[in-house]
Amino acid sequence: MEKTLSRIHPVSDPEATYFLQVSWEKDLGTGFGIILSDCQCAWTGTVSEADISREAADIEMDREKYVEELRKALIAGEESAGKYNFVIA
Repeated sequence: MEKTLSRIHPVSDPEATYFLQVSWEKDLGTGFGIILSDCQCAWTGTVSEADISREAADIEMDREKYVEELRKALIAGEESAGKYNFVIA
């Protein structure tokens, strides 16, 4: 299993710091687990392969392109810094 851990500052609260951990088996396209923490609380979830396919279809994006955008936003780190914004709701 592979994992990444990123520090994010959401645009909804730029002074706040959150930590985002993403874990996956083969690649993000087969699904992944996610943990978001503000160091006081943590929230967990899973995204299935079917969820990814459904979301790509909903926004009318090629599935492989959608998976690549997920990779850039969630695990690419420095190469995508400043290109993606997070909103905590």
